[in-house]
Amino acid sequence: MHLPSFLWLWRIAAWSMGLSLLAYLLLAITGIWIFRTRRIQQERPSWLLSLHYLIGSCIVSLVLLLLLIGIIGTLGHFGSLGHSPHLIAGLTAVVLVLLSAGSALLINARRPWARRIHIGANIALFFDFIWVSLTGWIVVQKYLP
Repeated sequence: MHLPSFLWLWRIAAWSMGLSLLAYLLLAITGIWIFRTRRIQQERPSWLLSLHYLIGSCIVSLVLLLLLIGIIGTLGHFGSLGHSPHLIAGLTAVVLVLLSAGSALLINARRPWARRIHIGANIALFFDFIWVSLTGWIVVQKYLP
C-alpha cells in the first residue's frame, strides 16, 4: 500500500493515544471510587458502574483503533511489521486491555479471582502505557521528515 502521506493517520493515532490515556485516568478514578464504596460498605451512585463500563468500552475501541492504525501505517510505510519494540509494546497493551475488559465482565461475588485479574491487568497496563508512549515517540521520529 503506497499512500502519498501518512500524516492524517498519525494525527488520528496521536488523538487516539491521548484519549486512551485520558480514558485510563478516568477508569482509575471511577475504579478507585467503586472500590472505596465497596470497601467501606457505602452505597455507590447508581450511574457509577455504568460510567465505568462506558469508559472501559471506549478504551477498548481506542486501543483497537490504534492497533489498526499501527498495522496500516507500518505496512504502508515499510512494507512489513516488526521494525521496533513498539509492536510488542502495542500488542501487549491490546492484550492487557482485552484481558481487563473480559475479566470486568466476569466480576461477581462467586468469582473473586476476576476482580484480581482485572486490577492486575490494569496495573500492568499502567507500565505498558509508559512503554508504548516511549517506543511510540521513537517511531514517530522515523516518520517525520
